[in-house]
Amino acid sequence: MGRDNQAKDRQLRRKATQAARRASYARILIVTEGSKTEPLYLEEICATHQLHSANVEVQSGQLGTAPIQVVRYAQHLFEAGDLHKGIRPRSFDQIYAVFDRDNHDSYFDALSFAKSLDGKLRNDEKLQVSVKAIASIPSFELWLLLHYEDIQHPLHRDEVLARLKRHFPGYDKGTGGAFAITRDRLETATQRAQALATKFSPYTAPEPFTALHELVSLLTILRA
Repeated sequence: MGRDNQAKDRQLRRKATQAARRASYARILIVTEGSKTEPLYLEEICATHQLHSANVEVQSGQLGTAPIQVVRYAQHLFEAGDLHKGIRPRSFDQIYAVFDRDNHDSYFDALSFAKSLDGKLRNDEKLQVSVKAIASIPSFELWLLLHYEDIQHPLHRDEVLARLKRHFPGYDKGTGGAFAITRDRLETATQRAQALATKFSPYTAPEPFTALHELVSLLTILRA
């Protein structure tokens, strides 16, 4: 038992050391609704661009998949940290909560709650922390579909998934490699998402919308 505890202590110390050795860019916490698809996609971007693990932390929500629970967990993880994951309290400059509209009852409450937190939290350097909801209507897969189709009208999430599979055979929830497969169309998807954002917003459901281009663009321009 003593050896096991010593090994765990060494592991925790290594994670704390890694957290201290961070790059010069902003420390970012991303909490996602999904437990596989979104984290895998975002982690793949981080790995591709060799983003420092002490700066960009991607976690799935642990309080539930409702949008309000995603934002609440993001706040909790920021304030309390998680030593077992190497996350120190208040060790971020920016927080992003990634969730879908789908049929969630708490969707609009989550948008409001995230907005209410923006600039109200203080990090370990006593600086204001930005908090932003990264919402998609109807689902995360709309972002991937925009790499292939210029969507201009509301679609049910099942239709989005069906269309995506025509271009991305074998895609399913939890599929890895999505960034590698779609990245050559990233500029096109970004332009289409930006165009949607000029007409619609997270509040204009069921009109198609996604803010994922903002987060993806941020991650793809960061450098150590």
